[in-house]
Amino acid sequence: MAEETEHLKELITGIAKQARAASLELATLDAAQKNRALEILADRLVAATGDLLAMNQKDLAAAKALELAPAMVERLTFTPERIAKMADGVRQVAALPDPVGEELERISRPNGLDIRKVRVPIGVVGIIFESRPNVTIDCAILCLKSGNAAILRGGKEAFHTNMALAEIIHEALTEAGINPLAVQLIPTTDRWALNELLKLDKYVHCIIPRGGETLIRFVAENSRIPVIKHYTGVCAIYIDAEADADMAESIVVNAKTDRVGVCNSIENLFIHRDVAASILPKLARAFEAKGVEMRVDHAAGRVLEKINAGGIAHGVPSIDYNYATEDDFYAEYLDYIIAVKLVDSVDDAIAAINLYGSAHSDGIVTGNEETAKRFMLGVDSATVYWNASTRFTDGYEFGLGAEIGISTDRLHARGPMGLRELCSYKYLIFGSGQVK
Repeated sequence: MAEETEHLKELITGIAKQARAASLELATLDAAQKNRALEILADRLVAATGDLLAMNQKDLAAAKALELAPAMVERLTFTPERIAKMADGVRQVAALPDPVGEELERISRPNGLDIRKVRVPIGVVGIIFESRPNVTIDCAILCLKSGNAAILRGGKEAFHTNMALAEIIHEALTEAGINPLAVQLIPTTDRWALNELLKLDKYVHCIIPRGGETLIRFVAENSRIPVIKHYTGVCAIYIDAEADADMAESIVVNAKTDRVGVCNSIENLFIHRDVAASILPKLARAFEAKGVEMRVDHAAGRVLEKINAGGIAHGVPSIDYNYATEDDFYAEYLDYIIAVKLVDSVDDAIAAINLYGSAHSDGIVTGNEETAKRFMLGVDSATVYWNASTRFTDGYEFGLGAEIGISTDRLHARGPMGLRELCSYKYLIFGSGQVK
């Protein structure tokens, strides 16, 4: 055991040292060379579709044997369409402006010093993630374009797929004349390897965990390196008294059911008491059609009881629902379940979202601009929507090309993290002989 632990320590330390050396090379590359590597990578991904699907099938077979949750299996699954979309994402990032060297501010001092604040890479970024192998590509391309070296540590669920993707990345970097050690995948899922990585603050400058709350909390609590994170995606939509009913139904159903296993799908629904009787029946039927279980507070339950009583008299099937506990409104289900509560005002909705939510993505449906502004200022979340689905919290949808994660932190980066969020800055000072 001691020998194995020492071997892992040497392995991870070696990877980190190589990444640091590669990061210094990357910081000086011009945009054309980085973009060429990305274009080569996109072509190679499409060409390797058959091999990637074969490796992915190995992971899916293991997932079935482990009886992984359906949401996790769905995230793990590759299809030709998903691989093609992944390649398109690589090309989108290649087409984006290079953030490195962008001038953020310029100060001219009375003594003639010319001070310029410019974007620079963070350095070495470690990304720890579970299940979704497309994260391997997203993180690699964003780090490369922003001039950062990447150390990737995927979960055991996607091990074969990730290893195949890492090989394709190395081939593309080599063909473009870039140090292939700029992107490295830790070739083991042993927890000791992660423990060692989190200690290497001499070589690694930022850690980004992507996955379940247990993983993220472990990383945040054990890392010597700054961590950018979001723990959970407890997202919500509030239907205001002045909401368009059809718009509200469309947005809420999309936000809940487009993909239930992702962090920007909603788990909570708050409805203004004045419109509950008119909006809840249609929403409930729409949820039933999608297989969504409603867990409602007692106020919403009373509305549904009345609707059911009236419907039974006319031979209309009852609306199914269960009563929610207080814990239900804190839960990240990642499943076909939604918690529903009636509120008396936009201020009550804001208070509920700030209490139960995870500061990720929340929205309001209303036709009143002043109410919308009050909601958008009052909700303390990374992304806040007016009359749109929360499912747009995504790097591609925000025009970032891709994202390396979604941050609910308040320092440095918040929301979807694209190229600019993977940069720090430094000051360049131009003088003409000044001394102090």
